[in-house]
Amino acid sequence: MSPPDVLRAARRQAVSVSVATGLYGVSFGALSVASGLDVAQTMALSLLLFSGGSQFALIGVLGAGGAVGAAVASAALLGARNALYGAQLAPLLALPASALLPAAQLTIDESTAVATAQPDRTAARVGFWWTGGGVFVLWNLFTLVGALAGDRLGDPRVYGLDAAAAAAFLALVWPRLGGPQGRTARLVAAAAVLVALATTPVVPAGVPVLLAAAVAILVGVLSPALPAVPLPGDDADAPDDDAADDAPAGGPAGAPDPGRPAP
Repeated sequence: MSPPDVLRAARRQAVSVSVATGLYGVSFGALSVASGLDVAQTMALSLLLFSGGSQFALIGVLGAGGAVGAAVASAALLGARNALYGAQLAPLLALPASALLPAAQLTIDESTAVATAQPDRTAARVGFWWTGGGVFVLWNLFTLVGALAGDRLGDPRVYGLDAAAAAAFLALVWPRLGGPQGRTARLVAAAAVLVALATTPVVPAGVPVLLAAAVAILVGVLSPALPAVPLPGDDADAPDDDAADDAPAGGPAGAPDPGRPAP
């Protein structure tokens, strides 16, 4: 694809993931109010914490009668994955220092998935900002809708909103199951699914996701290191070494060498 086509594809992915994820904010808003938080507290969680898994973990503990400390600890445990995302995105995006603070707020599952699915740095940046910004706006908008509507919405799963986010992630992951590393990717995915299914009945909500992610981390640690593949466009501004080697020592062709006397 041409560069404009690549950027358009990144924006399309970002919009589709943002809509699928943002709609599920209705569920959080309704469940949060049902767990005892008011609308203002619910919106503060979505605006400031802005991590769906951590938010659901917090209200899940509170709704079950747990202490505030336990709720915060559960949310922090699940939120720790965002630090790993940051470590992965920092060299990929190479953002200026002025953009790091807003980027940190928008570093979530969805923005990381879309950014890392792109073929070059420019598209990765577009995918990251469009996805992070789109999810932030829509998630908070639909959180407010859910908080205001409360129990009148009924069970949000009836509308299939929980499946929409999962389907969006599957669409991003599916292309990576092919190619030279496809066999390894398929084995890792299968192992992660088995770990998640086996641990879901016995550990708190959200923890199976972390354990499934640990499968990929373990495979990455144990597998032999692969040679680094530069992103297309990374060397666009670098001088052409071959051209530099072919040029005369004095500069461009035809220019006299200032260190050598004129004939």
